Parts: sequence; structure tokens; C-alpha cells
Amino acid sequence: MTSKKMRVNPLFMRNNFETMGKWGLPLIKKQEISFDDIMLVACSDTRANDKEENKSKGVHFFVDDYRFQGIYDNPERTLTRYSQYSFLLSPDFSTYTDMDLWRQLESVAKNRWVGAYWQSKGLTVIPTISWGFSQSYEFCFDGVEKGSTVAVGMIGCKQSKLNFMRGYNEMLRRIEPEKIICFGDPFVEM
Repeated sequence: MTSKKMRVNPLFMRNNFETMGKWGLPLIKKQEISFDDIMLVACSDTRANDKEENKSKGVHFFVDDYRFQGIYDNPERTLTRYSQYSFLLSPDFSTYTDMDLWRQLESVAKNRWVGAYWQSKGLTVIPTISWGFSQSYEFCFDGVEKGSTVAVGMIGCKQSKLNFMRGYNEMLRRIEPEKIICFGDPFVEM
């Protein structure tokens, strides 16, 4: 394909959604979900025609990135599978503190783009928020409407409680989430 043809390919440009912040990250808009009985299923445990009792659950992506990379590379392919569930957490692409900052930015951008894409297809999406060290605060809270319900994962953060809590408190300040879905055991301070 020529570069001219690629510029009209929405999956190449990926600039078809409302954006926010210095880096122009796609915006995941605030959505409501029922908090009566939240249950989550891992994306790696979903099936094309899942059991009826699983369809009332939300889907989380707190698993290794390779298990869900395809939803960014080819988002249409898994749309039918994920649309059968009650809601989706946006994919938790890794933002490890030992990753270069540009890779963390890329992970957050992919998270927001997939979330915005799913919302454009009529799915209910709760943004997953992750961060590295304080340098990542410049972008990791962008692309999420203030007052949204958000999700955070506790996997791997036990080794650096101080760093996690700094990011968590910054998230509270910047996003002012209405509610927080915590995957794993929260720290008492949360």
C-alpha cells in the first residue's frame, strides 16, 4: 500500500476519536455500571459463545500483554466475543517502571484507543489506570473523563507500595473517580 492510501486507513492513523491532554490520547468517556455484584472474568478465559452465567460479568485484562495484544492489532476480530459481556475494563497494557517512558506512553495510548473503539461500537467500558514513576504522570491519567469509574490492578505493586500509593493519590487528584474497581487486595490506605 502506498503511504497516501495508508493515511486514509483508520487502523493505521487511529485518529478517529475525541482526544484529550498534551499527547492527544483517545478519550474513554464516563459510563455507568451496576455495582450490586461486580464479577470479573479474565480476557484469557472468555469464549466466543460463553456460558450464560458469565455474560453478566465484566472482562478484565490483568494478564500478560501477549494474551490480548491482538485486540489492538486487529480490534474487529474480537469484537463479537467481548460484546457478549456486561462491561469491559480497558486493556492493561504494561507500564513497568523499568520500561522506557516512550513505551509506557505507547501502552497508555493503546489502552485508551481500544477503550474508545469499544465505546464507539456501543460497548460499556471502564478505563483501567496504570502508571510508572512520577514521570509517567504527564500522560497516564489523560484520556479519561473526570468523575469516571476506573479500575486499578494490584498485581506487582506490592514490591513498591510507596510508588503505587503516590500514583494512586495522583490519580485521585487528577481524575476524581466516582468509584474504583480494584483487582486484587487493596492497601489499607486506599
